[in-house]
Amino acid sequence: MTNTLLTTEQIETYQAEGAVLIKGLVQPWVETLCDGIERNMREPGEYAAENVSGKETGRFFDDYCNWARIPEFEQVIRQSKLAAAAAELMQSDTVQLFHEHVLVKEPGTSKATPWHQDAPYYFVDGQQNVSFWCPVDPVGNATLRCVAESHLWEKPVLPVKWLAEDNFYPDDDQYQPVPDPDAQGLNVREWQMQPGDVVAFHFNTLHGARGNVSNSRRRAFSVRFVGDDARYVTRPGKTSPPFPGHAMSDGERLREDWFPLVYP
Repeated sequence: MTNTLLTTEQIETYQAEGAVLIKGLVQPWVETLCDGIERNMREPGEYAAENVSGKETGRFFDDYCNWARIPEFEQVIRQSKLAAAAAELMQSDTVQLFHEHVLVKEPGTSKATPWHQDAPYYFVDGQQNVSFWCPVDPVGNATLRCVAESHLWEKPVLPVKWLAEDNFYPDDDQYQPVPDPDAQGLNVREWQMQPGDVVAFHFNTLHGARGNVSNSRRRAFSVRFVGDDARYVTRPGKTSPPFPGHAMSDGERLREDWFPLVYP
């Protein structure tokens, strides 16, 4: 395929490190995303969660799988340059929507987003995938943090529940314990970002974020896409998102009536 939207360096960085900053990719859509996030917070979906326990301060709201009922999200997914950029980063002829995710840390939120990889939570297998993390507020210390080259690790990281931080699946030899990248001196990438900037990262990239100790909100919209090689796979337990009643079997492509083709 011909790369027309991104530079060769951006694509190579994504392939080699599992994460790359793309400045201004959704700048024309920031206001639309703000409206969608506020609608989502006023009208939370069935998976909405509050991720701050009694010993912590602030508010950390997240919710996902609402694009079909929040028109602002569907507009950005279908009309922005995100899907075309996904095709170039994944080097895929096709792009399917997997789901979207809203993450809001209000001012003074002490709760960190735990280190995790997305892939172990998902029922999709394949190397052609990408998540875009799109803040609609300037972010500094509470920005996304990604461990370079962690998408190439042989053994995935055990998924944990964000609030309790206990295991999501049975702890067995299939997974490695959650690392402490700062204590272990791993190569952590993080970026000062402005509204409209995005970080693209692989489903297997270890990532997290500090709490938001600033006096400003930190609202982010994330959207996940899969490419040509994506196939359904059974996990050891309930996946997140669960998508109950999907009726897919191992090795099948994701059903397009639930996971629409958004590129070309």
